[in-house]
Amino acid sequence: MTDSQIETRNSTPPSAPASRPGGKATQKAARAAQKRHVAPRTAKSKGKPSLGTLDRKGAKKTDRTASKKFRVLTLLQQPKGATLAALMKATGWQAHSVRGFLSGTVGKKLDMKLKSTKNDNGERVYSIG
Repeated sequence: MTDSQIETRNSTPPSAPASRPGGKATQKAARAAQKRHVAPRTAKSKGKPSLGTLDRKGAKKTDRTASKKFRVLTLLQQPKGATLAALMKATGWQAHSVRGFLSGTVGKKLDMKLKSTKNDNGERVYSIG
């Protein structure tokens, strides 16, 4: 091999890295062309506004006596209390949801003393003490 052949073999043209697929210049150009996937700031939420939001904005107030929380509390305040079946019928919830509501919302969040006893038929009766 001659010196000129070795020289041409070792030297690369300046445009070679950009023209090769997978070269650094090609990867940077591909990354720069992509845009970030971010939701626009003007997108509205799909959920319903809370009752407090409706009240503050001056919209028509909803009937709070129709809430399931109100229904459960009125049943629990009865002199005989309420059975699990009655609470399930009033709310439309399953048994585990009613029990979770009683222990979480009524017992802890509202800080009410909840009594749980069995009646003569062997059914569990819940009442507010």
